[in-house]
Amino acid sequence: MSRSLMKRLITLLLSFVLIISLFSGCAGNGNGEALPGAPADNSSEIRIPESILEPEKPAKNDAITGATEGTSEDSPQVDDGIPVVYMTAEITPESLVAIYRALGVNPRGNVAIKVHTGEPPNSNYLRPALIGDLVRLVGGTIVETNAVAGRRSSNARHLQVAKDHGFLDIAPFDLLDADGEISLPINVGEVLSEVILGANFINYDYYVVLSHFKGHGSAGYGGAIKNVAIGLASAPGKSLIHSGGTRRTGYSGDQDRFLKGMAEASASIVDYLSGNLLYINVMNRLSVDCDCMGRPAEPDMHDIGILASLDPVALDQACIDLVYAAEDGASLIRRIEARNGIHTLEHAEEIGLGSREYKLVRIDD
Repeated sequence: MSRSLMKRLITLLLSFVLIISLFSGCAGNGNGEALPGAPADNSSEIRIPESILEPEKPAKNDAITGATEGTSEDSPQVDDGIPVVYMTAEITPESLVAIYRALGVNPRGNVAIKVHTGEPPNSNYLRPALIGDLVRLVGGTIVETNAVAGRRSSNARHLQVAKDHGFLDIAPFDLLDADGEISLPINVGEVLSEVILGANFINYDYYVVLSHFKGHGSAGYGGAIKNVAIGLASAPGKSLIHSGGTRRTGYSGDQDRFLKGMAEASASIVDYLSGNLLYINVMNRLSVDCDCMGRPAEPDMHDIGILASLDPVALDQACIDLVYAAEDGASLIRRIEARNGIHTLEHAEEIGLGSREYKLVRIDD
């Protein structure tokens, strides 16, 4: 029952009780005396049993995220059914915490913080100095998975990279696939029937997906969706997505099947976690290349800011739109279009992962 309808029913009930009370007070035996069983006067308080009042419903994701009281009003997650994307133009440890707080959620349980540790000698990853305050506030474990090739393709070498890059200094660190793999079914798959993840994936109740938004040599761009799908997959799982479901080694495969596979893998992961994820994209050092490359192209456009949402599709779409609106975004736009990167968002919306429509709320205003 809607709240407005409940209020109208309560008003009618109050009116009815008041009329009965007044009638009873005026009814008598002709000598001004109250009839038996009627109150002696009209001063009695009218009480409505609590059982007929509809209890307050939690905000949309309160049961999932443990959001604090007042979240639905102070930090709306949707506006008229449209997901909200929060943005700040500042890129500092303080603004990263502020954008997280704008979401109005409080992750509970065992919290994982998914970041990219960066491929040496690349320095284009999200630095611990930037994310450290947020990581400590959340109190989670930084998680990653091994790469198919390079310095991060084995447990020992990847752990050394994480240590060299300072991630072990700010939080516990967990290579999710260090002890094996698990498979999750994909129920909305056009391309994939399963996603192969690091076995430790299931040890966490909530995922903070902290992504460096930038270009990508295969996907066109990398943001929240890629950080979930490829980022949580084991090395064979990465290859399965890249190949469009045909093999578990290497990176080659049909381009559009790869893009669809990322959307489908993300949808399976989000479904398994019952939506227990939040997404933050940092738009700085916007190279056309990924953090997974040892020597990426140098950025040739300005930093844009930090964006956050509970909808990964809306978040990535907002970042794409900001790149297209930038005066110096030509190189990144060419990379996105050359790889048909938007197709990931198209398929993600089709299979129900999220919405490409969004409302942008600037927390700097």
